[in-house]
Amino acid sequence: MSLLFEEIDSQTSSLGEISLRRRRMPAFGDRDIYEVKLGDEFLMSSMFVDAEEALSTLGLAATQGEDLSVVVGGLGLGYTAVAALKDMRISELFVVDALDTVIGWHKDELVPLGKILNADKRHRYVLGSFFDLATDPRSGFDPDNTARKFDAILLDIDHSPTEFLNSANASFYTTENLALMARQLKPKGVFAMWSQNLPEANFEALLATVFESVSSHVVSFYNPFQNGESTNSVYVCVKA
Repeated sequence: MSLLFEEIDSQTSSLGEISLRRRRMPAFGDRDIYEVKLGDEFLMSSMFVDAEEALSTLGLAATQGEDLSVVVGGLGLGYTAVAALKDMRISELFVVDALDTVIGWHKDELVPLGKILNADKRHRYVLGSFFDLATDPRSGFDPDNTARKFDAILLDIDHSPTEFLNSANASFYTTENLALMARQLKPKGVFAMWSQNLPEANFEALLATVFESVSSHVVSFYNPFQNGESTNSVYVCVKA
């Protein structure tokens, strides 16, 4: 193992070989940078988390009430979930991920935020496909109560509504399946979604076929590799 690079874990998953790595770059001093790769593709890095955190802050800012029950679709490195738990209105947070490997990294605290998630009793890992649990009328995000309704659903799995982590996910982005997901939201419940791209007008129009209001937010952050600004987006929708 090099002081500057370590592969912490690598396992075969249903999507291919997935690996967790830690590296240091001399230009950033003693900062540990955690990365997840799927095959040869970089999925996420702890260097760029502003938009993942904004998914929670923007989504929950639009969510009304107290004692909130919230779903996070996609665990990743845990930044969306941890940002959500900073909202003390949350009484239950269900974090859904299809890969037991990723959940295991957090349970075993191989990633820094695993310790925070494990210590918060409001939080629960759910192993399963977000898209299956969202669209199968017999299923639900709470394994113990499939009829449960939620105050907010925060989604960060695909790269964008037109660029998919898995080609099978494409079928989710339809009026029919978004409406099936929305059945698990309470009235005035919020659906928010992260995208690596700028807001897409066609997707905004699709969301408007299901939700009473749709807004898009551009999240800007400094990218040291480009020595400039990069952007992601967060869509925030409110159910009638």
